[in-house]
Formats: sequence, C-alpha cells, structure tokens
Amino acid sequence: MLKILKNAFLFLIFGFVYAPILILVVYSFNAGDNGFFFQGFSLKWYKEVFASQKIRTVIYNTLLVAIISSLISIVIGVLGAYSIYKTKNKKIKNILLSINKIPIINPDIVTGISLMTFYSLIKIQLGFTTMLMSHIIFSTPYIIIIILPKLYSLPENIINAARDLGASESQIFKNIIYPEIIGSVVTGGLIAFTLSVDDFLISFFTTGQGFNNLSILINSLTKKGIKPIINVISSILFFVILGLLFIINKCVGIKKLTVDTEI
Repeated sequence: MLKILKNAFLFLIFGFVYAPILILVVYSFNAGDNGFFFQGFSLKWYKEVFASQKIRTVIYNTLLVAIISSLISIVIGVLGAYSIYKTKNKKIKNILLSINKIPIINPDIVTGISLMTFYSLIKIQLGFTTMLMSHIIFSTPYIIIIILPKLYSLPENIINAARDLGASESQIFKNIIYPEIIGSVVTGGLIAFTLSVDDFLISFFTTGQGFNNLSILINSLTKKGIKPIINVISSILFFVILGLLFIINKCVGIKKLTVDTEI
C-alpha cells in the first residue's frame, strides 16, 4: 500500500511538472485562432512561423546569441573557477565567491537597468553586441558555481604526483583536471544556453531597435492576445533544448553529467 501511495505521489509530481509542457505542445497544433480552445489538429501555425521572415530572423538572433554567449561563458567560467580553486588565501577566495554570487542573486530588472545605464554611459549602441555581453555576464557565474564543487572533489594526491613527475600546470590542467570536470563544463554550458534563450528582462533593457530575441517577440505577441503561434514558438524552444540535451547525453553520457555535478 505504501509503495502504491509513493508511486502515485511521484506520478502527481511529474504530472504537475510536465503536463503544462504537454498541453503547450498539443495546443501548438491547434487549427483554431484562439490559444485557449482546441479546435482540431493542424500544421497551419507551424507553416506560418517558418514562412515568416521576421520570426525566422528572431529565432536566428536568439540561437546566435545563446551559442556565442554560452561558448564564451564556458571559457571564462572554467578559467574563473580554476583561478578561485587555486587561490590559497581564504579571505580573497571568500571575496571572489561572494562577488560571483552577486549576479546570481541580483534581480534581473536591477541587472538589466544597470547594464543599460552602463552601456549608455560608455557610448555603446544598444543591439547585438550589448545583448551578447549581457548574456555572458549573467551566465558565467552559473558555470563557475557548477564547476567549483567538482574541482574541490579532485584527489590532490594525483595532482601532486603529477607535479613530482615534472608535469607543468598547463599539462596538469589539460591531462588531469579538464577530463575530470568535462561533465560539469557541459552542464554549465547547457544551463548558460538555456538561460540565454529564456531571458527576457535583461535582454529587453540591453537591446536596441531592430534586434530582438524570442522572449521579447513572445512578450510583444501576448499583448495582442494568446494565439497558437505563441505555443508554436514556445514548443520549438522546448524541442531545441530537448534535442540539445539528447545530443549532449549521447556525446558525454548521462552518467558523466550527473556524477560530475554532484556536490
């Protein structure tokens, strides 16, 4: 009886989490014009999305910013995490960790307005460059905080043995440390990509006319009422993330991802 109740509880939890996504995908095939009432299956709205030059451009913009910002954030995040890990002074290390947490706990609206003000102050025109820089700024701390636990779990005796055998710091990082943290690096990159694709507030304040991402587009579309085309765009985003996760699991392995991100 207890096992049945446990399974039922788990089913309810997963149902509560994933049912809205399932409904979103189903309603993206709605033949009607109302986003709340299902009137039969149709690919009408998918055809409209892919036929629209404006939407295709926005999708391209979103993926471009997400991919570039994720890759740059990974590089900065790995170097930043390794630098914090190598810092011997505990006071300086705690200061660096506290600084890294500020963008994570800071409200997005505060981050967005402060970045917009900063870009205006240094005379950078708002657009692709400022949005890209902003996404790198808010994504990098997440990668650092994901990689650090794995770095601290590395066996010091292996690293010390490599030093005793004459290995340089770059060789130690390349041949010992990086292979051990690759799962955390990939996980951090995936989170950075997702955060970039999903972001609205910071993007809204740091972009200019003529350059939008999907979150800004969806926000503008909702002002005209909830249409099935919004469900289509959201479903495409979901399948992009799902496909990316599937590819990463195939290349890196789900076991490697889960083990490397354990704290």
